[in-house]
Amino acid sequence: MLHTYDLITRRRDEMVEITDILARLVQESSLEDGTAIVYCPHTTAGITINENADPDVKRDVLMRLDEVFPWEHPRDRHAEGNTAAHLKAMTVGASQTVFIRGGLLQLGRWQGIYFCEFDGPRSRTFTVKLIRD
Repeated sequence: MLHTYDLITRRRDEMVEITDILARLVQESSLEDGTAIVYCPHTTAGITINENADPDVKRDVLMRLDEVFPWEHPRDRHAEGNTAAHLKAMTVGASQTVFIRGGLLQLGRWQGIYFCEFDGPRSRTFTVKLIRD
């Protein structure tokens, strides 16, 4: 079962929580046990799992990624000027795997799944593959 979702990001750097979308998909699919693979087909965005209880975590993560990968660097040669976005996406990664048991995503108490935008605002997509055990 392969499902593609569209989303629109609003800022250059942004973490959009997509946990509810995946939880709803698992519920609607009646999948009791299996695996969900979440994939981002963009070179300047990614998928991560991190804390979803305190919004300052997202702010701090984005701030620290900016510190490590500043938007402008005097030695960058990429003509589009978004080398930092590519580096952030490589660091975060393009996909995450989540186990499903009893019809529920097996996330930790404070975990959420995020689409990470590093070159927005843009129209984006992500894909979810559900696999039955």
